[in-house]
Amino acid sequence: MKKLIVFDLDGTLAQSKSPLNAESSALLHDLLGVVKVAVISGGAWPQFEKQLLSNLPHDDFLVNLSLLPTCGTKFFQFTEVWKELYSEDFTADQKRKIISSLNEAVRMAGIAVERTWGETVEDRGSQITYSALGQQAPLEEKSKWDPDFAKRGKIKAILDTLIPECSVQIGGATSIDVTRHGIDKAYGINKLRDILGIPLNQMIYVGDALFPDGNDYPVEQVGVIAIPVRDPNETKRVMETIIACLADDQQVRSFEVGV
Repeated sequence: MKKLIVFDLDGTLAQSKSPLNAESSALLHDLLGVVKVAVISGGAWPQFEKQLLSNLPHDDFLVNLSLLPTCGTKFFQFTEVWKELYSEDFTADQKRKIISSLNEAVRMAGIAVERTWGETVEDRGSQITYSALGQQAPLEEKSKWDPDFAKRGKIKAILDTLIPECSVQIGGATSIDVTRHGIDKAYGINKLRDILGIPLNQMIYVGDALFPDGNDYPVEQVGVIAIPVRDPNETKRVMETIIACLADDQQVRSFEVGV
């Protein structure tokens, strides 16, 4: 029986920078009633509050939820309020070098962007994120800008040479996430193992970027069972299946012990 289900957020539980819809929220709440759940995303904490928590019931089930913003460089758990357990922040000098390198990599890659919506580089404390079309770009524009990841793959290849001391991953619809070297979603998974005391073989991960260089890919490399999805609609079907399987397993266990 699996004890922890871990999800990506953007493109998996919800559309990019968009709140969970009613069906996804209800399914996630039902899942929290039968198993522990974690969400790891490249987004910062305010994005978790807006996309995820604002649409979940504020009840006792939240104690089963762990949240890891910025690709696992931060960790939050719920008691009576949400508390930050750790944060792997960059120094000011590191931030300056990363931002300068991002701008240089985009220039060297020759990627032309005709229009942007908001800032393209965001300092998330423990992660620097480049969003090619800006933080507030419409989903329709983002979804058609780099669907095959070729543009971001070119930028990432240059960044890897400019800041080899960092981890660089493709995430979201138009973004590239930069964290400390060795700190990625696999790092977050290992933190979940250590803090929750759940072995890796008792976890399932669900994400839309489980391809090489995708920010979900490191999870698969540490041996966690990973389920790739194309969008939140596929994730809904995965949640339905997991809930049904866990509910059936619990019924069998109750029958075996004569409850």
